[in-house]
Amino acid sequence: MTPPPVTVSIHRIVSPEKVPEVTAWVQSGVRLANRWPGFLGSGWIRAAEGSTDWVMLYRFADADRLQAWETSDERREWLARGEGLVTEQAVTRRTGIEGWFDPPVRQDEPSGPPLLPAPPRWKQSIAIWLGFFPVNLAFTALVAWLLPAFDGLPLVLRVLITTLILTPVMSFWVLPWVTGRLRVWLHRPPRRRRSVPRR
Repeated sequence: MTPPPVTVSIHRIVSPEKVPEVTAWVQSGVRLANRWPGFLGSGWIRAAEGSTDWVMLYRFADADRLQAWETSDERREWLARGEGLVTEQAVTRRTGIEGWFDPPVRQDEPSGPPLLPAPPRWKQSIAIWLGFFPVNLAFTALVAWLLPAFDGLPLVLRVLITTLILTPVMSFWVLPWVTGRLRVWLHRPPRRRRSVPRR
């Protein structure tokens, strides 16, 4: 059985005056991780406008390659360059698709609210559909072109083959890519309706 991907969320405190330096430091870390085997993507977000609470999310294909990255000399050197820029508060690891939707929770204050609101189910459904529809469409067209006899297989067998191929594609590549680009929209709090005074 293929090991599940692992999503890591790190809660850090960033002083407002150090935001430009921290941003450059984080970008250099992402460029470094991009060259590492098993790296699937990352995101760097604030809890709210003007907040000092920042959360970094990154994902690796499995726990072994995550450990290789986290114990590497390159990452140690990168972390050393960030000393004095940020204060690390908590680290959380999650496996599976839910790791891209679950809100990071403050572990230094377990009773406190999440750093980010969890996306509503309808937003999660849209994000998954936006990834699954084009992938499924492309796969169906490709199979019909390359293997015309595929349509002659029993329905259950066709669905089984399709889901066996597309599920890891969605989990490892498509969903991390989609959620990374929709992260601001996914976690945006709902607008409050203005109350109209009664006459």
